[in-house]
Amino acid sequence: MRETRATYFCIDIECSGPVPALYDMISLGAVAVLPDAEGRLSLGEAYYVELRPEAPRVDEGAMRVNGLDIERLRREGRTRREALLELAEWTRANTVPGTKPVFVGHNAPFDWSFVAWCYAAEDLPNPFGYKALDTKALATGKLNIHWFDSSKEVLAERLGLPVEDLGLKHRADYDARYQAELLIKLLEA
Repeated sequence: MRETRATYFCIDIECSGPVPALYDMISLGAVAVLPDAEGRLSLGEAYYVELRPEAPRVDEGAMRVNGLDIERLRREGRTRREALLELAEWTRANTVPGTKPVFVGHNAPFDWSFVAWCYAAEDLPNPFGYKALDTKALATGKLNIHWFDSSKEVLAERLGLPVEDLGLKHRADYDARYQAELLIKLLEA
């Protein structure tokens, strides 16, 4: 597939628990996937931010997965509003003229729900709108595989990607970049 209508933004978030509002999005990584005039896709600029937690709950299991220090984030994290304004500006600056920005996630319903909720909570427009592209769902159709076989591990093997670096996995910036490489392979499949 040759793409000339969309600039894809592969986004990964880390959070302090399973749902928005009760728990926080505490980091976000994004990588632009840019089409050229012929529709070939390539990796673009990256964005990363760590956010100051505000929600009433923290799930220790989630914090073990992401490896972030909640107390450091309370001291040093960007406010949610600052981070969202910055992300919106970065998205505008990295959207190829004549295309529209598309939110992409690996399990997009999860990541998108946190991002969308945060924009709504701050009464700011979501630069991606109300929809997202899920690479798991895309993979099931493109590769004719079962949903349970749409993990990044299985897709890496099927698409010839290197195995994820387990020392960097669950870092939002690393995961966003890996997902961007995965998206390009899926759209080329």
